[in-house]
Amino acid sequence: MSFWICATCAVEHAERVEVCAICADDRQWVPAEGQIWTTLAELRETGGRVEVLEREPDLWAVRSRPGVGIGQESKLLRTDAGCLLFDPIGYLDQAGVDAVAAVGDVVAIVASHPHMYGVQVEWGRALGAPVLVAEQDRQWVARPDPIIRTWSGDLEILPGVTLTQPGGHFPGSAVVHWAAGAEGRGVLLASDTIFANPDRTSVSFMRSYPNRIPLSGRVVDRVASHVERFAFDRLYGNFDNVIPVDARAIVRRSADRHIGWVNGDFDHLT
Repeated sequence: MSFWICATCAVEHAERVEVCAICADDRQWVPAEGQIWTTLAELRETGGRVEVLEREPDLWAVRSRPGVGIGQESKLLRTDAGCLLFDPIGYLDQAGVDAVAAVGDVVAIVASHPHMYGVQVEWGRALGAPVLVAEQDRQWVARPDPIIRTWSGDLEILPGVTLTQPGGHFPGSAVVHWAAGAEGRGVLLASDTIFANPDRTSVSFMRSYPNRIPLSGRVVDRVASHVERFAFDRLYGNFDNVIPVDARAIVRRSADRHIGWVNGDFDHLT
């Protein structure tokens, strides 16, 4: 095979190493039975397929069924100048590539952080689009390729669509601000840099979600302050989780709540 896929995180690897470094890190996990590898061919043989579902006008979810690895859903954002594929999944097939291409010309593929790299190089080759990787996290790329380019800071990738890096979960953790989203009120594609909770009225900030490692209050305040520079009413996570309205205010309230708990302000409730 030309590359391998870690079955736990679905990140592509040029070589079948002893253990996936992304999963061995304290933000992820290696199965009790040890490292497991798979390939696109194996995934296709077990009935894998790609679904493209509209979330709102000009925004689609791209996901695999059954889910692969962490099981995120990509967000495909369309503008008059082209499309952005955010958080590429760990699977593709020709039907899925064709469905994405039918939405519009993909001008860039970006993962919010290393857990979401998926098979980003394979998507880039299939769609003829560059893959952008945060400079701060480039050491996590396990399948180097000339299609990969690094970036940092703020980057207007399309008119009205800004990549920006509040960090936190990883040093280069990124979100996407889409000014025209939510009927012009603004959308934040937050992945799990800022995680939309099931109650739809709060968000979380973590170093590790599966291992329950929180971020410090200082970092959470930095992340919240960073995104408060933008106007947004809706926030999408990297699954089907969403804060449908009032998301900007909810991010600040949730940050203040997190800071209060880690500072001991609510110890009387424990």
